[in-house]
Order: sequence, then C-alpha cells, then structure tokens
Amino acid sequence: MYLNLDSQFTPFGSGNGISFESFTFSGGEPHIKILSDLSTVKEVTVTMRVQSFNDFGLLLLAIDALRRFHVEKINVFIPYFPAARQDRVMVKGEPLSVKVYADLLNQLQINKVTVYDAHSEVTSAVLNNCEEISNHSFVEKVIETIGKDLVLISPDGGALKKIYKVSEHLGGLPVVECSKKRNVKNGKLEGFKVYEEDLEGKACLVVDDICDGGGTFIGLAESLKKKNAGDLYLAVSHGIFNKGFETLSKQFVRVFATDSFKTIENDAVEQIKLENILK
Repeated sequence: MYLNLDSQFTPFGSGNGISFESFTFSGGEPHIKILSDLSTVKEVTVTMRVQSFNDFGLLLLAIDALRRFHVEKINVFIPYFPAARQDRVMVKGEPLSVKVYADLLNQLQINKVTVYDAHSEVTSAVLNNCEEISNHSFVEKVIETIGKDLVLISPDGGALKKIYKVSEHLGGLPVVECSKKRNVKNGKLEGFKVYEEDLEGKACLVVDDICDGGGTFIGLAESLKKKNAGDLYLAVSHGIFNKGFETLSKQFVRVFATDSFKTIENDAVEQIKLENILK
C-alpha cells in the first residue's frame, strides 16, 4: 500500500492509497491522522515531496503513526532529498545538512529509502538502506520529444560522471564537457568554459540534477552560443525554479523537468511525471 503525503504526487499510481488527514497546529507543528485500518497491513511505502523542514517533519510523524499500526516494513520515497547540495562543510561553523536529515530518518529504521537522481554519492552514503533511481529514463523521454540528433552537455565537473552513464544508456550520444567557477568573494558564477571549439550548429541538451535560480544554465547557454551551438534544451531532474522561467525561456527552446519537487503549470516547462517514468 502507499501513503502519498502530497495529494498531487502519486509516483506509483493513485490506486491502493491510504486515507489520512493532516494539518498544522497554530504553533506551527505538522500533524497527521491515518484513517484507514492498517491492522493487517505488513508493508507500506510512504511518498513525499519535501519543500520545507515541516514537510520532512510530517514524513517522520507519518512513519511513527504507521509503526503504531505495527506495520512491519516501511519504505520511503523522497525523490528530491532535502539538503542534498549541502553535502560537505565548506566553511567552519556550517552543518553537514544532508547528514542531519539522514540521521533523523535512519533512527526510524526504514526498510528502504529511495531517492531520485541524487545530487552526489554522499546522499546514498549517509542514508541507511538507500536505493537511487537514475535519470536515464527521464532523459530518454526528453530525447523522444526533441529527437536524437543532438549533443549532450555536461554543465560542470559534478555532472560529468552521470552524463557519461546517460550517454552509454542512450547508445553513445556525444558529450561535450563544460566548467564554471564561483567567485568566493561575492558568490557569483563566472568563467564558463565549453571544451569544444565549434559545435557546428548542433542542437544541445544540457542535463543536470537541479535547477534552482538557473544562473548556471543561463551563463552556460551564452558560452555555448559563442561556440556556434544550435537550439538549446535543458533537462533537470529537480525543478525548483525559484527565479521563474523568463530568463531561461530566452536561452532555451524548451525546458524539461520531472515533478520530483513540485507541480509546475507553466508553458515554459514540459513536466514529465515520475509516475510515467517509474512504470
């Protein structure tokens, strides 16, 4: 059975769902009450899109509620694992945030925790019984839409290892490596480089795990066009898009994302539901 804590997110289908009600107390605390009778249920998978610490808190409360029904096996699907980008301590005084979230979940002795296209290997390292689903099927569906006559673009060194695996999965599509630098004084991205002299007007698909503000992709798009790139496309597994789509739309013919973080209703983005990828 499935306990889908976000009513708009049913990655394994809408059937066989557990009924519940949830709300937030006036003091800000999340709360949940499971309405279905689970007295004979042995295994439950909880799914949740986490956008805040309160969302994560609701997930923890839901797991405890299931335990009190004596459910033997509890699995969790968190496609976008919170704080996955804070996977190292860069400055003294900072927390290792991804481990804080992982430790909270690990204490509940989950049978299996599944994440989607994790930012780095640190996520699976700090989570007990973790299984990662790759972005291969997502990128494959994107290419079915735009065509195979294109080049895969790795925006930086962090994405390089994964994009070569995507290329292999897709039969060996060509990959172009790129890089960027961050100014440590002001935090701005600069120094974008494309390690290909002439892209010969070829269509380019930039593939990455997360788009937050979009600064990486806007700067990269400008550098790609200087190297004679053709139509530019962007495929990100987790679309946060905190600065909207106006600037991205000027650079990319089409932006693709899954619904791992939130549901998007905007003509600038084609959202591919994980429900259609995980089948």
